[in-house]
Amino acid sequence: MAANLAANLGANLARPWQRALGAAALSLALAAGHAAAADAPVIAPAAAPKVLHAFLSTGETGLDPAVASDIATLALLENLYDPLLRYDYLARPVTLQPNTLRAMPQVDQAGLTYTFQLTPGIHFTPDPAFKGKQREVTAEDYVYSLKRLYDPALKSPWLFLLEGKLAGDAALKTKFSHATAIPGLQALDKYTLRIRLSAPDPNFLYYLAMPATGVVAREVAEAYGSQMGNHPVGTGPFMVGEWKRSDKITLQANPDFRPTVFHGAGAAPEYRAAAAALEGKRLPLVDRIEVKIMEEYQSRMLGFLNGEFDYIEQVPESMKDMVLRADTAAPELKPELAKKGMQLSPFPVLQTYYMWMNMEDPLIGGYSKDKVALRRAIALSYNSPEDVALLKKGLALPAQSPLPPNVLGYDPAYRSPVSYNPALAKALLDRYGYRVGKNGYRTLPNGQPLLLTMHSEPSMVGRLRDELWRKGLNAIGLQVQFKSDKKTEIIKASRLGKVMMFETNWIADFPDGDNYLQLLYGPNSGRANYARFNLPEYNRRYEQARQLGDTPERRVLYREMNQLIHAYNPWVLLTHPISADIRQPWLKNYIRHPVEFTNWRYLDLDVAERNQLTKMAP
Repeated sequence: MAANLAANLGANLARPWQRALGAAALSLALAAGHAAAADAPVIAPAAAPKVLHAFLSTGETGLDPAVASDIATLALLENLYDPLLRYDYLARPVTLQPNTLRAMPQVDQAGLTYTFQLTPGIHFTPDPAFKGKQREVTAEDYVYSLKRLYDPALKSPWLFLLEGKLAGDAALKTKFSHATAIPGLQALDKYTLRIRLSAPDPNFLYYLAMPATGVVAREVAEAYGSQMGNHPVGTGPFMVGEWKRSDKITLQANPDFRPTVFHGAGAAPEYRAAAAALEGKRLPLVDRIEVKIMEEYQSRMLGFLNGEFDYIEQVPESMKDMVLRADTAAPELKPELAKKGMQLSPFPVLQTYYMWMNMEDPLIGGYSKDKVALRRAIALSYNSPEDVALLKKGLALPAQSPLPPNVLGYDPAYRSPVSYNPALAKALLDRYGYRVGKNGYRTLPNGQPLLLTMHSEPSMVGRLRDELWRKGLNAIGLQVQFKSDKKTEIIKASRLGKVMMFETNWIADFPDGDNYLQLLYGPNSGRANYARFNLPEYNRRYEQARQLGDTPERRVLYREMNQLIHAYNPWVLLTHPISADIRQPWLKNYIRHPVEFTNWRYLDLDVAERNQLTKMAP
């Protein structure tokens, strides 16, 4: 009996998550039937579970797709919840593919009506809200989940994805209720979803590949209310195990995850080897992911170098000397790390760093010539060559526009008319009446004191950034003070218009220029438009451009919008980072995706190699 039980269990351990369960079951079965199984064939021991070790650089917030907007939480959400679409892991340029669908949606000739056919048999992970029943995903669940973005009680930062775009959605804005039916969002039957737009939107399908549009169950949302983010119940490849807030979170492979086999037919030529290694394998490949929250740069680096983490992305500028050679023009690992089998992958991130200035601030804001001159002088004081060479260690490109390379709409020929020029900055301030006072700093044109306040983060990199700005601004006679706080608190204050200046960055939600240029669209003030820039000429061009795909007509509008940004200077454009990503030799299939936050479902581990190499480490 024990031998038969063991054989049956062993034959069924096809999925990674089953290995751990199988090991325990085999032990119990064999112990119980030891005597009866004396003559049974020897059963090979179950393989050790594959545990991926990763970290997040900031603490997570509540795991609710409609509410969360920080990168750390989004990285977790995309492994727990399922939007309709996702990106092909190895296709370049990036390409969408069905996720919970049988095929890509049908779109009518006008580009207004999308019909989605869901794959039957997709289930939410178990939860008491389902009262012991297995809960299948239906089209109504997607209707409910997308409507949640309109719920005023949630104040979803993702409402802009759908607001004014779904046909008839004004009814949800007037008086929100899930019972309100709109023509733009309908479940035609159990597995058929239809979405109608009020106007064509070339980027609409990208929205349906974002964590914010992942499917949630109404029973769960109603059972937990505002605490739903503490009770994540999704349909993705992983589910939450142990969770210590802002310290450690463990994701277990979802035993009910629908059969998902990798096919790499669309892989870019440079990724064919990875595609071959993954071909035909069922995802996910690891049994568990242990994620630590590591806010300190040095702790991350030391943890990786000690083998505690399987990879590290975007090595901090202040830590690059620990891992990169100083005697090469291109980034290269130190010989002792390369000898250990570690691999460096420089990666151009779809990310733009910028310093924004509050256009409604009484000191620095406004559209008059003297205010424009002050912001232009601040922009001219930014020492881009020093930033790229010394602080970024060469792993960055100077930003010429808000759009990074590889985003649709990026113009490689465009050059910013605003570059480091302290002499011109001084002349501009002199011309518009910003005189140097007795203390050596400039005053306002009316003679009142001029003191700039820039918020910054309390970290080593934050302090280095402060000194870069202090040196540049002081050199043209501008006095600046720095107010240090956590980024989450700064962002809260920014949305209320209470921050004068702050250096931040934007990572693409989807790979189109619209995702960046909407950051300066007037109606987005108080949300993603932290600068509160509201210029009719810019708004009009943006509204025209967002109706177009990547066409010559749109490129003309983008160039004009770039020129308006440089004319009024709500932003100082800084850099597009090149991420230094390093992986351990035992980590397999690691390819950084330009848009998705993680690649965890595709990663594999050579556990024996890891055990051997970590034992050898000093």
